[in-house]
Amino acid sequence: MSLATIIRAAVLVLAAGSAFALPAKATNVEQGRRLARVYCARCHAIDKVSPSPLKIAPPFRTLHERYPVETLQEALAEGIVTGHPSMPEFRFDPDQINDFLAFLKSLE
Repeated sequence: MSLATIIRAAVLVLAAGSAFALPAKATNVEQGRRLARVYCARCHAIDKVSPSPLKIAPPFRTLHERYPVETLQEALAEGIVTGHPSMPEFRFDPDQINDFLAFLKSLE
């Protein structure tokens, strides 16, 4: 078997394997919605139409107008701290962060 044949076979195997590979960051928008409901909905609007229960809390559907929601990734991992004392500090696990950000992007 020639080297060229071996290389072609290896390329075919790798190409076939990559066709069935899962995305690197699989996300679950519905799980992100559940996280928002549990941790955030007491103050923030988490849908596309309702006002926020707490007037100073921005509706999640408008967050992307202020900044790219992906920039929240680090803050969600380390613990979000804001300028107003009524916002609790909390941290999400990496999978939860991906789900939560996917949910936020679904509101754009």
